[in-house]
Amino acid sequence: MAFLIKSMIGNPLSGIGLGGGGDKEEEATPSDPAKAAGMTREEYEEYQKQLVEEKMERDADFLHKKAERATLRVCLRDKYRLPKSEQDENMIEMAGDDVDVPEELLKMVDEDATEEEGKDSLMGQFQNLQNMDMDQLKEKASATVTELKSKAEEKCSV
Repeated sequence: MAFLIKSMIGNPLSGIGLGGGGDKEEEATPSDPAKAAGMTREEYEEYQKQLVEEKMERDADFLHKKAERATLRVCLRDKYRLPKSEQDENMIEMAGDDVDVPEELLKMVDEDATEEEGKDSLMGQFQNLQNMDMDQLKEKASATVTELKSKAEEKCSV
């Protein structure tokens, strides 16, 4: 019980701060960041320069990738006649004129375009007709004709 009371009250003179307790904490943390990292001043400055250069390279690569994606979106919007986006145009302008769409993505877009052109052409429609089941088509046509005849007979009584 005495231990509990002593720990709660503590030493009454320790909290007054007569200049004895605070100096040890300040000396433990060095004010120079190079010493904190365990390097000399020159090594620390070189390290900081490398960090800044690497960050600039990463940012430039990231900006270039974003511009490539924006270019692809612009191509797709042109292809499908969708409204243009100011954000994509601004992204391309920020990256400069040297932005190209990656070849893999361009191939995918071109393949889709050739497939759609094939479907839209007259030859593509003929190929679709060849793939259809003619017997089924005849049955549907005859069913439709008989249905129209019966409706016409009901409405027109002579």
